[in-house]
Amino acid sequence: MLNHKEIYNGLKSKFLGGMVGSALGDAIGELAFRGLGEAGLRAAIAQRDALIYTDDTAMAIGLAESITQVGRLDPQHLGDTFRANFQQEPWRGYASGPPTIFSLVERRGMSYSEAARSLFGGQGSFGNGAAMRIAPVGLFFHDVPDLYEQARASASVTHAHPIGVDGAAVLAWAIAQAVKLDPGESFPLEPFSQGLIDFARTPEIRDKMMLVRSLIVKDVPPPDAARRLGRSVAVHESMPFAVYAFLRHPQSFEACLFCAILHGGDRDTLGAMACAVSGAYLGVEAIPQAWREKLENRQHVEDLALTLVERRTQHEESRAR
Repeated sequence: MLNHKEIYNGLKSKFLGGMVGSALGDAIGELAFRGLGEAGLRAAIAQRDALIYTDDTAMAIGLAESITQVGRLDPQHLGDTFRANFQQEPWRGYASGPPTIFSLVERRGMSYSEAARSLFGGQGSFGNGAAMRIAPVGLFFHDVPDLYEQARASASVTHAHPIGVDGAAVLAWAIAQAVKLDPGESFPLEPFSQGLIDFARTPEIRDKMMLVRSLIVKDVPPPDAARRLGRSVAVHESMPFAVYAFLRHPQSFEACLFCAILHGGDRDTLGAMACAVSGAYLGVEAIPQAWREKLENRQHVEDLALTLVERRTQHEESRAR
């Protein structure tokens, strides 16, 4: 039986990779809106003193903060954490959904889930906001049988539409599997891609996961894949291309990142989603140190990743007793 130190050390690189990778994918993806190619983007990264993240990472930070403080997913605590962080940094680039929900909670006394369900004519959002921040869920709950329900709980405070929930849950599954896989071994493309299909619960996400597998198997190039999968703020039109970017380049964090962000669309969120999986799979050592050192608020992001490891390790030990 593994002891505390062995469990902690086994997860440390993966959790750091997932959290830091997602944040860097977000920050560098934001730079990619300038329309630079890979060479120009690398030069821009080198010239910057700091890589500044957007609301994608701000909300991932809030999710990790809530999990580490409570030790589980508590939607009320999570919503309060999101709201407090938004009030401190409203300039991060939030879409209209979260501020509207926060306002409804404050002015009308609604719960976060009620406010989320009230959006878009009572249908809720199927945007990629729940998926963009999902890294802490995939990491912390990587070995639990109710991962889907954990992802649903994390999404519920802002995203009530089944597609919005499903997209976040499938990406959480990808991150969770990445944690458990050994990058030193051959990447198991067929079971991984089939797992994505099987985990999906809506036809929109399931069909896109099937298309992702077909595009990878047929070696369809990224520009064509991006057009067929989509790159918009809708989760079923962005998360699938992020997964494609990872599956096309499972052994290279940098190649995965540039594939995700250099083909237009919602570039920062595509980077955050793709690089959460890549970082969790390859570990933090695969991320260029020079990029890591420039990540805004890096110490807090890394401290949160390590605290997630510590809490997860404690859960593992309690379960083994």
